[in-house]
Amino acid sequence: MTTFPADRNIIITGFMGTGKTTIGRLLAERLGRLFVDMDEAIEAHFGKPISQVFADEGEPAFRVVEAQLCQRMAAEKGIVVSTGGGALVNPASRQALAESGVLLCLTASVDEILARLESMTDRPLLPGDVDEKRARIRALLHARRQAYAAISHQIDTTARTPEQIVERILHSLDAEMEAPGMTLLPVSSPSGSYDICIGGGLLRQIGSLLRDRGLRPGPVAVVTHDAIAENHYAAVEASLTAAGYEPALCPIPDGEQHKRLDVISTLYDRFLAAGLDRRSAVIALGGGVAGDMAGFAAATYLRGVPFVQAPTSLLAMVDASVGGKTGVDLPQGKNLVGAFKQPQLVVIDPDTLATLPAAEFRSGLAEVIKHGIIAAPDLFAELEEHGPTSMAHLIANAVRVKIAVVEEDPFEQGRRAVLNLGHTFGHAIEQVSGYSIRHGEGVALGMVAAAKLSLLLGRCDPALVERIRAVIERHDLPVHVAGYSVDQIIAAMATDKKRSAQTLRFVIPQAIGDVVVIDDPGSAIVRQAVQSIVKK
Repeated sequence: MTTFPADRNIIITGFMGTGKTTIGRLLAERLGRLFVDMDEAIEAHFGKPISQVFADEGEPAFRVVEAQLCQRMAAEKGIVVSTGGGALVNPASRQALAESGVLLCLTASVDEILARLESMTDRPLLPGDVDEKRARIRALLHARRQAYAAISHQIDTTARTPEQIVERILHSLDAEMEAPGMTLLPVSSPSGSYDICIGGGLLRQIGSLLRDRGLRPGPVAVVTHDAIAENHYAAVEASLTAAGYEPALCPIPDGEQHKRLDVISTLYDRFLAAGLDRRSAVIALGGGVAGDMAGFAAATYLRGVPFVQAPTSLLAMVDASVGGKTGVDLPQGKNLVGAFKQPQLVVIDPDTLATLPAAEFRSGLAEVIKHGIIAAPDLFAELEEHGPTSMAHLIANAVRVKIAVVEEDPFEQGRRAVLNLGHTFGHAIEQVSGYSIRHGEGVALGMVAAAKLSLLLGRCDPALVERIRAVIERHDLPVHVAGYSVDQIIAAMATDKKRSAQTLRFVIPQAIGDVVVIDDPGSAIVRQAVQSIVKK
């Protein structure tokens, strides 16, 4: 049972059709609290259904009463409240209810919302046929995006039972007690479950987050780059020390070109010097390179020690820090030596992005776009239409895609391969550039090439290729590469670790939210796809 204070309110909001009333009743019953459905209270006030209120009184009159009711609910203690979908668009209402307890925003995909509402005739804001309803849903979500995104706790209800949703809410309430405003995403893996914690300022609480998850006080290694250490190590060190840990700074050179076995050897020396034993944690503080190297070192030092991810780049936050893949490069190719090493905790502090160079931020957005193409059409549409409204919200939505895939396929034996969208092309481009092209830039180029490959194979229409190209360009990522030949890129692809029996494997999009894995599409057609991104 959650330890959320009995005198604090729990307010459930979100778009229509996300399950607010059903979930609110079930949660209140589970916690032994009074439940208030604001729509029912408004109907009691007017003495008629809400659809009739809209018809007779108009939406402005409805919103006035709704705002008054929000203020009254904020004065109550220890209740569970479900609001109307537009109630917390009002800043005063949102603030009053937030001060009375915790806000939880239920979400669902547009198609899921439409399916739930399709048979309902009492929704005054959703007139018309199916296509008109879909367009109206998208328009309303767009109008309310900032209000919804301002709520830290986002609970996706798509394809989940009410009981599963309530369990996620209870998890969020525990997170609120641990760190107010923190989004907590649980991940299941064969080696056990772990938490991904997302919230501003969390690096200043990393010590207590580790302690609360049973990581033993004593020596810990913090693997990072000098530039990252300059900006963030002092806060991490102070938090760890206050929680009873003895942090040892273990610097590594920055850049993909240093992701080598000889550098790993220097980490082993530092771990031994710091007195790390088999229960001592290794913390990766930095981007994907730091995470890969620290994770590989943690997987192999003393046959495995606890590993914690504290990513400071957008790319690492949404991709590299989740899923347990670690490794180093060989001269022949990227990540050819590695291990699966699941973290025991991932701490994502979006505040660290303020010190991230603009080019690195854009590089990270490529992976967010990738996740949208793979399995999150609404996330893709958000980037396509107006860009991110809240970094914590954006990160959480992208991470949810990665979690769903890695839970289904923790060791990359099947579905997990879809996460390599753009990577067969992208890794080759990175390699021929001597890694002067960033990983995210390579993935962006690779996604354009993958879309072209899909078109050439008759798996998608030209409009999809253009949508993908346009959203990549919108975020100042490359869609063409110059200075390297088609032959160079194809030769580099031959060393890709994702080959199967000398056959190249590609992930191609068929629609936004629908990708497939294909083997050996033919050298001629692969050449055409590469040619589409090479600027002469």
